[in-house]
Amino acid sequence: MMLKRETVQLAYLYFIPKPHKAGTPLRPIVTPMNMPTTGISKFLDKLIQPIFDKHARSTTIIDGVDLIHRLEAYTTNGHLISKTYLCTFDITDLYAMLPQEESLDILIEFLLQYDYQKVQNIPIDIIRKLALIVIKENVFVYEKKFYRQVIGGA
Repeated sequence: MMLKRETVQLAYLYFIPKPHKAGTPLRPIVTPMNMPTTGISKFLDKLIQPIFDKHARSTTIIDGVDLIHRLEAYTTNGHLISKTYLCTFDITDLYAMLPQEESLDILIEFLLQYDYQKVQNIPIDIIRKLALIVIKENVFVYEKKFYRQVIGGA
């Protein structure tokens, strides 16, 4: 998790079109590669992902392939009937709209819900502080100006 000054880079912001949306709006993308907080973020991911997989994976759809597999299993188990309704939600700017402090609180609540006071001997208050650094130090460059994301996360 040690930074190497010669490899650290500031993230930059760019946009890609959403052709499936009316008016073709743009999706903002922040490049996360080699940011100063990348090491902490990867560390937290390795620490927390196994817990998430253990307790929440069964109720989470990861991607389109996962959805198809679950629908096939749903059909095989006889749950898909003529009165079954399927719906989708399109939440505009989900990640950009999540309150940062509340997101951290939800992370801690999740860990406490499953009786984790520590994860691999790391107390959850330290995990929260590390996650806070990743969220609050989300800085990037756009048109040669520096910005810090103050709402949401990427």
